[in-house]
Amino acid sequence: MRKTRNWLLFGVLALAFLLSPRALAADGLDVPFEMFTLKNGLTVIVHEDHSAPIASVNVWYHVGSGRETPGRTGFAHLFEHIMFNGSKNVPEGAYDRWLEAVGGNNNGSTTNDRTNYWINIPSNALETALFVESDRMAYLLDTMSLARVDQQRDVVKNERRQSYENAPYGMAPILLTEAMYPKGHPYSWPVIGYMADLTAASHEDVSNFFKKWYGPSNAVLVIAGDVTTAEARRLTAKWFDEVPATPPVAPLAAQPVQLLSEKRLLLEDDVELPRLYISWPAPPAMSASATALEVLSGLLGDGKNSRLHKKLVHELQIAQSVETGVDAGALASTFDVVVTAREGQSLEKIRAIVDEEIRAVATTAPPAREVARVKNQLESRYLSQLERIGGFGGKADLLNEYLFRTGNPGYFSQHLALLGAVSGRDLATLAATTLGPGRVLLSVVPKGKKNLAVPEVTK
Repeated sequence: MRKTRNWLLFGVLALAFLLSPRALAADGLDVPFEMFTLKNGLTVIVHEDHSAPIASVNVWYHVGSGRETPGRTGFAHLFEHIMFNGSKNVPEGAYDRWLEAVGGNNNGSTTNDRTNYWINIPSNALETALFVESDRMAYLLDTMSLARVDQQRDVVKNERRQSYENAPYGMAPILLTEAMYPKGHPYSWPVIGYMADLTAASHEDVSNFFKKWYGPSNAVLVIAGDVTTAEARRLTAKWFDEVPATPPVAPLAAQPVQLLSEKRLLLEDDVELPRLYISWPAPPAMSASATALEVLSGLLGDGKNSRLHKKLVHELQIAQSVETGVDAGALASTFDVVVTAREGQSLEKIRAIVDEEIRAVATTAPPAREVARVKNQLESRYLSQLERIGGFGGKADLLNEYLFRTGNPGYFSQHLALLGAVSGRDLATLAATTLGPGRVLLSVVPKGKKNLAVPEVTK
């Protein structure tokens, strides 16, 4: 598909470097939309942007691995695959073929909280996208045979082998998740699920999961781009009104976790370099604290000017790379530091330096200039997202995310305001309170080199 650019937003992006964070947030950022609900309970959001002849169809089903149950995990991710495999009026293989024939592309993803599907097309092919999307919502089970489930089950199992079990450092995220969340917590199992659960799932189990979670009352459809609201209303009624209504689904309440002490884990893996993972429990997404943690993450580990990179990679030259981030969820979040050491370097030495840098932030609030640099980086990336109509993180996706997380699809200005309000004192407070002793620490070392790991906690 021809690459396009929203030149108006590109201009706003350039201005972001000239405006202070507070000034940009005060000016506001308006992404106009109209929201309505069909008679079957499907919520529809329409955003008009006529800067280029493209459109995006973005569907969020409010079901992720957090809606599964122990012993029956991996179903949400399994359906991410099954949903591309044909429905009553879309033969197997036709979904991609028909969209590509009109110049479109599509994809999907699954998290703890939701499964999303997006289609980017030329705006004159909008009806094709709405047809195929509505057909799998209404008629997927008509063609979901046991053979088709088994086929995609095998695909998911192979993905788990390739991405986790047989990948360098691949089991680290699963071990961290299991250690972070108490047994039975909706986030305590991996999104991809467990092999035994995928094997044990019957056709009836999988069908019942779809019936419960993939109806219009648990979905939001966003149509964004070179469309009119009137046309979007007409086409959604044409293609989605016939989808049978389903019972409403109650949202899950936040379930943040608290660790009272440090958990230390060790994994000997088929890797060349030691790697240290440190993960702290954090507040749910879209809270003021969660936004400030994004700034703290940037200050500690985002890029060559970040404190941990300068110390570990540049000055001491004992690490290959440093990554920090916030894994933000609706029920709970984590703040994560990942340091890949140079060959033969001690992870205990790296742990001590990471803790030293965190104490430095907690003890002395970072100067305003350093905080402003990080906030400007985050704002410029955010505005870059808004250049895109569709795809992961584009405007259509953000409208869906904001509705899910805040109840307001137009949360753009509020998000910027939260970011702009973060101060050095806020970062010091978070470093002292959130990045404390309650955490999970995982050492991944080459086989036979346990001496490079952070030692076990002595009692």
